Amino acid sequence: MTLTSTTPDLKAPRPRGGIVQGISDSLVMAKRNLIRMSRIPEMIIFGVIQPVMFVVLFSYVFGGSIAVGGNTSPAAYREFLMAGIFAQTVTFATAGAGAGIADDMHKGLIDRFRSLPMARGAVLTGRTLADLVQTTLTLVVLAIVALLVGWRTHTNIGEVLAGFALLLLLGYAFSWIGALIGLSVRTPEAATSGGLIWLFPLTFISNAFVPSDNMPTFLRHIAEWNPFSATVQAARQLFGNLPDGYPVPDAWPMQHPVIASIIWSVLIIVVFRTLAVRKYRSATA
Repeated sequence: MTLTSTTPDLKAPRPRGGIVQGISDSLVMAKRNLIRMSRIPEMIIFGVIQPVMFVVLFSYVFGGSIAVGGNTSPAAYREFLMAGIFAQTVTFATAGAGAGIADDMHKGLIDRFRSLPMARGAVLTGRTLADLVQTTLTLVVLAIVALLVGWRTHTNIGEVLAGFALLLLLGYAFSWIGALIGLSVRTPEAATSGGLIWLFPLTFISNAFVPSDNMPTFLRHIAEWNPFSATVQAARQLFGNLPDGYPVPDAWPMQHPVIASIIWSVLIIVVFRTLAVRKYRSATA
């Protein structure tokens, strides 16, 4: 009598498909990341302190030294500045997204997640959604601080909320750049450095802190077509923070900043989400 034995199939389970399943898996991963963030409160605290320092320093150090639309009053510059600080805050969250994913990679968690029957991209989507929640909380705190130092809006509540929505959309788009960086480096430290080094020229060669018309010609064109500048300009317009006499550049993104901001953000999400999910399939710890 001959006994036959069967070798179990050791292949990784195939990911489940479908939009509903993908949303469910992404929300599960987002919950996991939010719980993890809540257990590291210093990460949230330091993430709030940095933009608050920018608000205070820029408001009181540069206020009155920079002319905005021919007006050199600190109050005018403060209102001009805040949209730029808001945009810088949401984009700097990119470094945190990259470092978190790189940390999961370094610990081998990404390999474990990839072996589970979950939708492709759910791990990355969950991470970016969790970062969006954290960025929203930071933006709320920052807006309160801005109000305390004298920032005011001059439009209705709907336009103000639309301005913050555009800022969060830009932050979410940039978090996908951070996800790709986190999957492409070997350590969380490298992800943090890689997530910040390109953000500084992007944010400073823009209209965030000074009017672009004061820049050299070649830098002015870069600033006016910068996706960061489009969102800053859109937020200023929706907040009513463009001073009287402020010269709006002739570049199309500056003439139609709301539409340009949406186009840039959606384009960044589509491109970098595709690249990040593709990288996720092949990345190893």
